[in-house]
Amino acid sequence: MLVDSHCHLDHLNLDDNHSSLSSILDDARQRGVGAFLGVGVDLNSSARLIELADSNRDVLVSVGVHPLQETLPALPEVDDLIRIASHPAVVAVGETGLDNYHSPDSAAWQEESFIRHLKVADQLNKPVVVHTRQAQQQTLAILRAHVNQDVGGVLHCFTETWAMAEAAIAMNFYISFSGIITFRNAAALREVVKKVPLDRLLVETDAPWLAPVPYRGKQNLPGHVIEVAQMVADIKGISYQQVAETTTANFSALFLSGQLFRHS
Repeated sequence: MLVDSHCHLDHLNLDDNHSSLSSILDDARQRGVGAFLGVGVDLNSSARLIELADSNRDVLVSVGVHPLQETLPALPEVDDLIRIASHPAVVAVGETGLDNYHSPDSAAWQEESFIRHLKVADQLNKPVVVHTRQAQQQTLAILRAHVNQDVGGVLHCFTETWAMAEAAIAMNFYISFSGIITFRNAAALREVVKKVPLDRLLVETDAPWLAPVPYRGKQNLPGHVIEVAQMVADIKGISYQQVAETTTANFSALFLSGQLFRHS
């Protein structure tokens, strides 16, 4: 069994070779994907994912307001985040974080939003899902100041340095890799994969974006997490089965206190 530890199920294009979200999830299940973490990008997105989780036992949810916004909204209110994150299908807070690559002009908004998400995660004793790009020192500084290290979290779709990964692991974080590690120009990132201990590693699709080889140029789907896991196995020189078993156990340890599912 494998877990897609980060996908945006409510953003999939259902006209793209599939008739329904159910068929996309069924295809992934038939490939051996046993659970999906649907990640919200705003409160409406988070609510849609909770509805999906209510009817799909293998879908779990992380709720939050993504740091990249086409139109900068009002800062998320802590009370609103607590309310939606208290649903039993919600196992994490985020996606939140900092992005100085795509949106450096909104740095102040991103930092305050990030801190608010961390406060909510701390209050609810839930891990945090962090987006970080070209903001290594700022991200680490905010985590050191505000994260609940007893609970930790994950740096998702990781593209930064081993030094950052190592610092995050020291704060009880996991490092999650996406299909980017299959790209021809990702040799440096594959070196980071080699160094991240397997017991601190997760795999994800970030669907519908960042489809791995051999699907580049097409919509990414949750079932493509298989290719990510296989690349991790190839990089580390271990079996696919070992990657699948360990990353599934890691997912369970981080998000579900060692249990496979939290809700029915």
